[in-house]
Amino acid sequence: MMFRRGFILFLPRLVGLLVVACCSMSIVYMLACTPKGDNQQLALPRVHSPTVKEGYEAILQEREEQHRNYIISLKKQIAQLKAELQGRTEQLKNMQNQYSDSLDIQLDHSKPEKAQANLLAFLRSQVDKAEVHSGVKLSTEYAAVPFESFTLQKVYQLETGLTRHPEEKPVRKDKRDELIEVIELAVGSLNKPDGVSKAKPRVYTASDFVEGIYRTEKNKGTLYELTFKGDAKHQFKKIVLFRPFGPVMKVKNENVNMADTLINVIVPLAKRASKFRQFMQNFREMGIQQDGRIHLTVVYFGKEQMNEVKSILENTSKSANFKNFTFIQMNEEFSRGKGLDVGARFWKGNNVVLFFCDVDIYFTAEFLNSCRLNTQPGKKVFYPVLFSQYNPSIIYGHHDSIPSLEQQLIIKKETGFWRDFGFGMTCQYRSDFINIGGFDLDIKGWGGEDVHLYRKYLHSNLMVIRTPVRGLFHLWHEKQCLDELTPEQYKMCMQSKAMNEASHGQLGMLVFKQEIETHLHRQKLSSKKT
Repeated sequence: MMFRRGFILFLPRLVGLLVVACCSMSIVYMLACTPKGDNQQLALPRVHSPTVKEGYEAILQEREEQHRNYIISLKKQIAQLKAELQGRTEQLKNMQNQYSDSLDIQLDHSKPEKAQANLLAFLRSQVDKAEVHSGVKLSTEYAAVPFESFTLQKVYQLETGLTRHPEEKPVRKDKRDELIEVIELAVGSLNKPDGVSKAKPRVYTASDFVEGIYRTEKNKGTLYELTFKGDAKHQFKKIVLFRPFGPVMKVKNENVNMADTLINVIVPLAKRASKFRQFMQNFREMGIQQDGRIHLTVVYFGKEQMNEVKSILENTSKSANFKNFTFIQMNEEFSRGKGLDVGARFWKGNNVVLFFCDVDIYFTAEFLNSCRLNTQPGKKVFYPVLFSQYNPSIIYGHHDSIPSLEQQLIIKKETGFWRDFGFGMTCQYRSDFINIGGFDLDIKGWGGEDVHLYRKYLHSNLMVIRTPVRGLFHLWHEKQCLDELTPEQYKMCMQSKAMNEASHGQLGMLVFKQEIETHLHRQKLSSKKT
């Protein structure tokens, strides 16, 4: 945007420079084409010569012819310079109009026809910019935008993540509707009469669709190439479609004041006193010292290790002068959903942001601000995708010692993964949680309650903000899958346990550890012989 404005401001200066350049060329040309001086002109006849009159007339005629040719040449040069200057001026005006029109497409509502024409021209220019008709030069093999392929039933994608698969049905409604629309449009285009052939046209249907590929360039649009069965064996029909993206439009510009927005962090807990001590160190530094607009609610199940947990909480309260905490004791079997539900309903103050948290979570002060900014009562709830840490003993097994916790929290593929299959850490206003009906209290033990709540929000009119965040980490701990879990819960627990250990490459090094050691031993023996 700043480049466009600077370019528009520079246009008058550029036009002035062109005018000065044209004038300079005219002066140079005049100097070059001026008639010769007196010492270089033809000699005058002598006075007593018999041909004095005829001589003077010849000289005058010759001089007149020279001046006439000189004037004609100047006029031609001036006309050429004027034409060139006019052409350059028109070119600059067109460029200026192009930039200003692209900026005013969404603003000029007084001339709807012009705005519509400008928008159409912009969309066509998007097609020209994208790799639809020809390719573009790329610096490396990683710069290419990959396609994804699809059929009527499946989508084949490269960026699979952990919740998606290399082959899957398009579950997301927007993706499903997009591909259906594209196939229907292609079928309609094939069935449109071409006005040339007199034979009865073939009627194409979606069943004639063989496969398609598509890719999206974020600043241009989406390109689709669809293949259909042809009229005979080994013949096909190919349709190329392009969905151009429109210009960026300003939707909202507002000030957001979060100075008085309190977050109530609710943690359900049973035993795990050592983990709670680690959690409180993080809570004290990030929540109390750096943020300061926070409340802690601990819902504790049972009595084992309860006194130790209460002691940790009270010691933090005294040392940090922190009084904004609530301790609720439940004499029943642990249920994460029940603990969060009780903690949310126990709050008696004004409407507050609830952050449902676990004791093995590490958060930053920046995340707490993200929690506030992405929630709005009656409008938005926040479901961050946290970064889950691999087993440090595997990641740093070849090191002399395991680094400190803060040094371990690095977002890299070797250290962890985006936990995009988890929905337990969430921020929402208490009023939205109550209105949606809270947790399903029939779910006991580990897992399932968070997905149930997530689906409730998805089925409501609230906007669910789902995005990876860099300030929320799941710390590795050994996971125990109890026999009391239901088969579905036990399966979910084991899948989570398998994903938490290490990356594919690191697990591969463990599997082939014996082969690697054998190879290294042989290399060592070979070096000794030589």
